[in-house]
Amino acid sequence: MNYLTIPNTTIQASQLCLGTGGLGSRLTQAESFALLYAFAAAGGTFLDTAHVYANWRADLPKSISEKTIGRWMQARGNRSQIIVGTKGAHPDLATMHIARLSPAEIVLDLNESLSHLQTDYIDLYWLHRDDPTRPVADIVETLNEQMQLGKIRAFGASNWAPARMQAVQDYAAAHNLHGFAANQPMWSLAHPNAAAFGMPGLAAMDAETWALHKKLNLAAVPYTSQARGFFSKLAQLGADGLAEAERKSYLNEVNLRRFQRMQKLVAERNAAPSQIALAYLLQQPFPTFPVIGCRTIAQLQDSMAAIAIRLTQDEIAWLAA
Repeated sequence: MNYLTIPNTTIQASQLCLGTGGLGSRLTQAESFALLYAFAAAGGTFLDTAHVYANWRADLPKSISEKTIGRWMQARGNRSQIIVGTKGAHPDLATMHIARLSPAEIVLDLNESLSHLQTDYIDLYWLHRDDPTRPVADIVETLNEQMQLGKIRAFGASNWAPARMQAVQDYAAAHNLHGFAANQPMWSLAHPNAAAFGMPGLAAMDAETWALHKKLNLAAVPYTSQARGFFSKLAQLGADGLAEAERKSYLNEVNLRRFQRMQKLVAERNAAPSQIALAYLLQQPFPTFPVIGCRTIAQLQDSMAAIAIRLTQDEIAWLAA
């Protein structure tokens, strides 16, 4: 495993981050614990969850992902060894058009997440959505207050526009406060079609956001980092064998060109397409911590192998061209 420090923080985390959206829902608690244990045993320390995860399942307790992680850390006694990132301030799923980013809503979700996770602090607290109508002053002041209280070590943005992130950083700098330590966008080697954005308010890495990351040396923690296995499925099944949802989300001329280029690196590195796709993210010119969404230990091991693959900056640029 490789470890990086998130700039402007004291947080050192494994460069691969385990996505936990399926813990306690798609996976049973026993399966969830086994996956978490395997990740930790392989040197993984960074977990990504959210207050809202699996709340679309009416048959399950609310925030089951957070609660499963809390039970696991309590059972293992390893809270101090884990970097916990969770997201809050997501709109209610029944009223996605109504933002929830007031100071009171941020603090409410944070306190509930602390309870679910059975901890008194969260390492990296993400704002799951933005409300562009809300002044950044409210947001920055609220999160700095929570840092002062010791409830969070750092905070970040998820699904925010680059101009809004810059506004947060500018306000924080002008008032000697902490700004965003990281950004969590949708990002992979695969260029997404409109259908890839399954919910309102999602934001993908684009040229403007990438430039902001490079300028600020802002850490990125991309979700959907392997495009739901698109390149692996394309290699195994061909374009005609892809499921309709996969074709709608990722089948386009850009990705077919990138897939053809990827084949050269797959052969040279004796690697899987999914590993080359992760290596592309791992070696960007600013700190990146791709979120890997594994359901099985075999998938986890496959993703872990990407850490050892080295790509040059020329190869990275060529892949994405």
